Amino acid sequence: MVDQNELQKILGVPFQQQELLTQALTHSSYANENPGTAPASNERLEFLGDAILGLIVAENLFLDFPAMAEGEMTRLRSILVKQETLARVAESIDLGDYLFLGKGEESSGGREKPANLARALEALIAAVYLDHGFPVTEQFVLEILDAELLRTLYQGTIIDYKSQLQEMLQAKAQQTPVYVLIETSGPDHDKKFTVEVKLGNDVLAAGIGRSKKKAETEAARIALEKLK
Repeated sequence: MVDQNELQKILGVPFQQQELLTQALTHSSYANENPGTAPASNERLEFLGDAILGLIVAENLFLDFPAMAEGEMTRLRSILVKQETLARVAESIDLGDYLFLGKGEESSGGREKPANLARALEALIAAVYLDHGFPVTEQFVLEILDAELLRTLYQGTIIDYKSQLQEMLQAKAQQTPVYVLIETSGPDHDKKFTVEVKLGNDVLAAGIGRSKKKAETEAARIALEKLK
């Protein structure tokens, strides 16, 4: 069995209650095959983790994109919490290598099954929450989901704010906008970035977000509204 200490290093979250981590990694097949010796399966943790994940994603979209309509937030949240996305995140941290599986599940490729990976990730989120509380869990979730969030936004309409602004300014002024970080504030787990978008020496707009890229997107959105 792979050392769980290695997983904790990958996660950047040292567990105080190791039994929570073990339970999060325990598939029902392993619990059923080892009654009395194995911990409970991760199903109850999965239930809790699903709710925590949904809240964190919803809050992130609500706070970072104040102009986003409810329907768009709902669409993006559904993409970010679906099994395919969570399985991809789980694969990125090699979570399948650490699962406790029954013999049948192991032999049928259980470590690569998207359902197993997604459920284990949700259980892991719940375990972090029970061990460390909400602020640490929120930071953990946003870090592991960051690549997927950016992928989702870039494939959607939000990234068009920056490209639309660039196209407009190149057509009208034959210049490209420049984004300048002017302020960073807040604690490490809840930083806020303020970015200005400039054309030459002129400030077109300023945007605030919980990452520099999100602040740039917001600045571009406001600039587009002003110019249109």
